[in-house]
Amino acid sequence: MSFPGTGKVLHRTGKELPSGSDQDSRTQYAAAVAASLRQVLESPGISTKTVMRWTGASERTVKGWVAGRYGPRGEHLVALMRSSDLVLECMLSLAGREVVLDVRKLAALREPLRALSRMVGELIP
Repeated sequence: MSFPGTGKVLHRTGKELPSGSDQDSRTQYAAAVAASLRQVLESPGISTKTVMRWTGASERTVKGWVAGRYGPRGEHLVALMRSSDLVLECMLSLAGREVVLDVRKLAALREPLRALSRMVGELIP
């Protein structure tokens, strides 16, 4: 069988092959999720099966996340962020949104500050 005279040349489509930086960001994402999940799993009462219930993912998939081989895809990531403050903080940090974390911490201090203000108000007439 012989090849036809045409069709031997790859035509340029104008698209470039992805650079290595895309792979680096995937690796960084998987490592960040793995680190936060390992912290979550150190908490009493939290196990791989708990993470499976949160996300609906299989045990093998969750173990892959924890090992850092790959990160969760969109719907699983949303479920993890909904269920774990550590994962939420990790993702916000990766996105460069630490300001949001500071606002949450300030909001958590609101009630203790009000109580302190009431105490000071009672002491000073």
